[in-house]
Amino acid sequence: MEEHHTEHYTEHHEHREEHRETIPLKQKFEKGYNKNYKLLLLIPAIILILSLIQLGYSYSQNGDFIEKDITLTGGTSITILIQDSEISINQLSNFLSNNIGDFSIRELSDFRSGQQKAVIVETVLGPNEIRPFVEEYLGYELTTENSSIESTGSSLGESFYNQLRIAILISFILMAIIVFFIFRTFVPSAAVVISAFADIIMTLAFVNVLGIKVSSAGITAILMLIGYSVDSDIMLTTRLLKRHGETNKNLFGAFKTGITMTLTSIVALTVALVITQSFSEVLQQIFTILLIGLGFDIMNTWITNVSILKWHLDVKNKGNN
Repeated sequence: MEEHHTEHYTEHHEHREEHRETIPLKQKFEKGYNKNYKLLLLIPAIILILSLIQLGYSYSQNGDFIEKDITLTGGTSITILIQDSEISINQLSNFLSNNIGDFSIRELSDFRSGQQKAVIVETVLGPNEIRPFVEEYLGYELTTENSSIESTGSSLGESFYNQLRIAILISFILMAIIVFFIFRTFVPSAAVVISAFADIIMTLAFVNVLGIKVSSAGITAILMLIGYSVDSDIMLTTRLLKRHGETNKNLFGAFKTGITMTLTSIVALTVALVITQSFSEVLQQIFTILLIGLGFDIMNTWITNVSILKWHLDVKNKGNN
């Protein structure tokens, strides 16, 4: 009985000691954060500047901020269905490189077995220009049974791209207007808009670095990203402005909620990306861009937006005192 009482006392004593050690650690973190949170703004600021430089370089080289695929520039896409044997991507690429200029090749595979199901050739050339070279390599004629050919005119692709850019611009402007209407305070509203803007710029720059050719699906993902980024920023701003109490306490509460929301989305998108990467490039590009954007959103929400808001509230509280 005495041994049981002693063991229970020891566990309770150790728990109290552990609790005592945790409190100073949290206080130490808060003290360090309160002292250096303004310096943290340098991290997203530097990344944003580098991203703008990258986009500027891309514009000087390609005449646009992103590298577009044929759905936005116009061109031809030939999907070759696998019949008896698989097609060597490397051999087909070497053959086409000796005959035509700009093109890209990818394959679609079965998710479970990894077996090649189709090969897609994309180029800016018209269907009558690229088709003979593909048939020459394959050794048979392309028909509706063993292939599908899609062609988009350059003027149509460019017109579609311009419409998508206008859609993004209008969406961003409307988002900014709604944010300013909700909070009716310049600094918090500007912090939300700046964070969303940084998410888009950093994502586009990183997509360029990865060498991804953006399709119409990719532009759609950018539109979705605006919603994702604003969602967490509005939740954070509402928690800090509308609730009474200590700023840090409200901040940590918002962080728990916000980071859980974002990480849940990241896990779901990662699973979806793994499942779709073998058979759908459209979904693959959407999920990839959203994952990149959410990664930057974590930094811009919990460093950029938080630091600006905390700075604003500190100045406001000092003025009231």
